[in-house]
Amino acid sequence: QVQLVESGGGSVQAGGSLRLSCAASGPAYLRGCMAWFRQAPGKERREGVARIYEGSSSTYYAASVKGRFTISQDNAKNTVYLQMDSLKPEDTAMYYCAADSRCGAWNDRVSLYDNNYRYWGQGTQVTVSS
Repeated sequence: QVQLVESGGGSVQAGGSLRLSCAASGPAYLRGCMAWFRQAPGKERREGVARIYEGSSSTYYAASVKGRFTISQDNAKNTVYLQMDSLKPEDTAMYYCAADSRCGAWNDRVSLYDNNYRYWGQGTQVTVSS
């Protein structure tokens, strides 16, 4: 069973930065694809933000965060990071880490669909004030 634990959320002013961490445990073959999602207040669905493939380190970003957020991984620590720069009030959300193993058949857009991920963390809150 895969377990994911997020940390690093908090409150920051617009233009500031935060780095989220996702510590993963469990069989590595079940978490070859790692991603960050977010769910803003009042929104029904989680929005895909960024994903990374463990083997190739290939990354993909939602248009809303491209150029501001960077996803990376430290395989020795089984940890995935989301560096968030130039934060905006609209980035305020609960941020979730997710994992799955079935990404071989996914195209980029599909890789940010929340329904494709089986393993989820509990989330960490990010609040950006103007």
